[in-house]
Amino acid sequence: GAIFFRHLSGLQASLRRMAAAGDLTGSGVLVNLKTLYILKSKYKEECKMRRSHLLASLSGLAAATFMASAAHAVTLKAATDPSFVPFEMLDQESGEMVGFDIDILNAIGERAGFDIDLKTMDFNGIIPAVQTGSVDVAIAGITITEAREKIVDFTDPYYDSGLQILTSANNGDIEDIEGLEGKKIGTKIGSTSYDYLTANLGDSTITPYPGSADMYMALISGSVDAVFYDAPNVGYFAKTKGNGRVKTVGPLYEGQQYGIAFTEGSEWTEAANKALAEMKSDGSYAEIYQKWFGAMPGDSQ
Repeated sequence: GAIFFRHLSGLQASLRRMAAAGDLTGSGVLVNLKTLYILKSKYKEECKMRRSHLLASLSGLAAATFMASAAHAVTLKAATDPSFVPFEMLDQESGEMVGFDIDILNAIGERAGFDIDLKTMDFNGIIPAVQTGSVDVAIAGITITEAREKIVDFTDPYYDSGLQILTSANNGDIEDIEGLEGKKIGTKIGSTSYDYLTANLGDSTITPYPGSADMYMALISGSVDAVFYDAPNVGYFAKTKGNGRVKTVGPLYEGQQYGIAFTEGSEWTEAANKALAEMKSDGSYAEIYQKWFGAMPGDSQ
């Protein structure tokens, strides 16, 4: 294009010089000069239009790129428990954390506009990590309590839960919380189940464990008489690895709700609430729930 333009300009100049020197005469020269002038003018106009279109395209691309990057410009440091199935657990094949909580947090982040950099830690260290700002957000089947609400910001509840007793399959002595009196009970350090037991049964019969897998193994081996912990996790173990060896007994205690914990004053709490509400409204929450738990109870949303 630029070379063609230079050729037109050069030819036009040559014809003018020749006409001035008398080497070319007649109307043919004028016609040629006029034709060249028209071609040159049209070429300039076309180049101008192409530049305008190019600038518009580049501006649109830049705007789209900016909007796309801005939508996921923030990466939040997130924490979860390494072994609270089926809420969070390690996929042995991929080496990635998977589970109900992981799917919920990823879906909320996609809608609210943040990515997550996920790491695992013992449950009893999660709330302190959020409180101190070591992490920005945490999801790990964390029960919303008044004490915790004083030091972190919770989203609206995303799961209804409670506490339940788990015993060996052949145990006939324990049927409810009163049956745990004088027994050896396993639970998780830092959990609401541990708080409930210490408030109602005293420390002497309680053995706290850092992970849920540890307390379940203690029950199967006979080191403890029962496990008292979050109902969905207890029920999942009873149906999977503990099938035929353990059973759940008694009612649910302490009706509880799980929330996502953000650092106090976080700008993301309301955005997460809005995203969660949208997920419950459009059915995407139900899809994730059914993936991990099966049919939803009528009041889970």
